[in-house]
Amino acid sequence: MGKIAKYLNQLTVGNVFDNPEILETYSTDQSALKIKPKLVAFPESTDDIRKLLKFFDQLSAKDIKVSITPRGSGKSQGGESLTNGIVISTEKLNRLLEIDTRERLVRVQSGITLKELNTALSVSGLTIPIDGRDDETIGGLISSAPADEAMGKYGGIMNYVERIEVVLANGDCLQTERLRRYAVAKAAAAKTFEGSIYRKISKILHEKPELIKRIGNEKNTLVGYPFVAKLLKRETLDLKPLFFGAEGTLGIISEVILKAIPMKERAVRAVATFKEIDSAIKYAEMIHNYNPKKVFLYDLRIIMEAREAGKNLDGVIRRLEDGYVVFASFDEKGNSALKKITGLKDKLPRNTKIITESKENKATLDEFENSLVNYLSNVKNAERVPLLTDFYLPIYNLSNFLKDLNILKEKLELSLELFGNLETEIFSLRPKFNLEEDDFNKKATTFLRAGAYIISRHGGELAGGAPEGRVKAVVTNVEIGEDKRKLYDGIKKIFDPNGILNPDVKLGANSKFTLTHFRDTNSPKIML
Repeated sequence: MGKIAKYLNQLTVGNVFDNPEILETYSTDQSALKIKPKLVAFPESTDDIRKLLKFFDQLSAKDIKVSITPRGSGKSQGGESLTNGIVISTEKLNRLLEIDTRERLVRVQSGITLKELNTALSVSGLTIPIDGRDDETIGGLISSAPADEAMGKYGGIMNYVERIEVVLANGDCLQTERLRRYAVAKAAAAKTFEGSIYRKISKILHEKPELIKRIGNEKNTLVGYPFVAKLLKRETLDLKPLFFGAEGTLGIISEVILKAIPMKERAVRAVATFKEIDSAIKYAEMIHNYNPKKVFLYDLRIIMEAREAGKNLDGVIRRLEDGYVVFASFDEKGNSALKKITGLKDKLPRNTKIITESKENKATLDEFENSLVNYLSNVKNAERVPLLTDFYLPIYNLSNFLKDLNILKEKLELSLELFGNLETEIFSLRPKFNLEEDDFNKKATTFLRAGAYIISRHGGELAGGAPEGRVKAVVTNVEIGEDKRKLYDGIKKIFDPNGILNPDVKLGANSKFTLTHFRDTNSPKIML
C-alpha cells in the first residue's frame, strides 16, 4: 500500500485502497469508458468525506491536483463516476437516520438505495415515487437528475428533496435551505467558504437576470447548471437546485431530507400494438386523460428479440414484422382506466391489438416488463452501448425523426430500435457494437454525432433526460453558447476554485480524453 493510502486510512474511519483488484473494479461503470483511479475511498460518515476533501484541497493549493469523483451505485452511462484520481464511494453511507411519519419526512445518508429507502418507508405506508433502478442511490439520483419512468406523473426526484447536506471542495459542510433576503445577507457576510458562495452566487443572480430567465424558459436540458434559474423564489434563495444534475462537480452529497407521499395501489397494466407510429402516439394522447403512471413506447423488434430469447409473449403482442408497442400502467383508479381503454378500439386502426391486465395474463405481463432488460443484456460478442440514451424528443416530431433514423440506420449499418417514455418524451437508442473491433471508436463517434444532429434537427435535446457527463459532452460542449458557458464556468469556479471536483466532467470534459478511453473489451456486466 502506498504512502497516501496509508495516511488516509489513519485519517478516516472508513477504508482507502490502492490495490489493483479494487482499482480495476472501479475503472468502469455502465458507460463504454474505462478510466482507472489511483485510489478508492469508502467513507463511513460525513466527517470522513470532509477529511478526504480537506486533504486533497490542501494538496491542490501546492499545485498537486488530484481529481475527486463521487460514486454511488456505479450505474452511470456517461462516465461521470470514473476518474484517474480518487473515487469516493458512498456505498457505506447507506443508513436511514430519521423518519417523521406525521410530516412524511425522512433523513438519509446519500448512499442509501431507492429500494432500501422505499422498503423502509413502506412499513409506514409511505414511498418516494421514483420509478428508477432499485440500486440507484439517493445521492446518485440527485447528482444525475434522471427522467425516471414515472416522472410524467410524479415530477421526478426534484419534487421530493427538501434539503441537502453537501461537503464542499475544501471540506466544509453546506446545508441547503430556502433563505429570506436578510438571512442570505447574513450568510454572505460570513468570512467562510460558504459565505463566499452566497456572496458570489448572489452577485451572479443580480448581474445576469436576463440570461438566467432565458435559461429558465429553455426546458428539457441538463447541460451545465440550468437549475440556476430555480434558485430565487419570491425574494428567497436556495442553493439546492444547483446540485440536481451537477454530477459531483460542485460538492459531494452526504445527507438528504426527503418528503414522502402515501403509497399507491399496485399498478395495473395495458399493452397495445400498432403498425404505425402515428397510431401509437394518438393512443398515448387518448390515455393521457386517464392519469397514467407511465406510458412507454417500444419498437416491436425489441419485444420480438425477447420472445426469440424464450419470453412467453404470444398472448400480448401481434405477430407483425414491424411496428410499435405501447405499455401503460395506472396506479390510481386503474380498473376504471382499463375499462375505458378497452373502449378505445373503435377509434383506432383495425389492426390495433389492446391487452388489459387480468388474473390470467398477469404473469405474461410480468414477462413483458422484462423484455427491455432481455434486449439490453442478451447480446453475444457485442454490447448495447449507451451513447444516445435519455434524449428529449417532442412526440409530434417522432414520425419525421424515425424517417431520418432509417437513413442513419442504412448508412451506418446499425439496427436502431427506439424506446422511451411518451409522457416525458425521453427516448433512447442502444445499437449493438463490438468494442473489440479496431474501428469501434470511429463507429461510436460517428453514431453519437450523427444521432445528436438528427435529434437536434427535430427539436430534441441530447442531454434532455440525463446530464452530459463525459460522453454526451463530446457534442454538447461544442454547441453550448458562449454566454451560458461563461455563466456555468463561473458557478463551477465559485464552488470548486481549485478545480478538483470531477473537473473533466460536464463542461470540463475533454472530447479527446473521452474518445481515447473507450473500453476495448465487451463488458461482462448486464448493461441496463
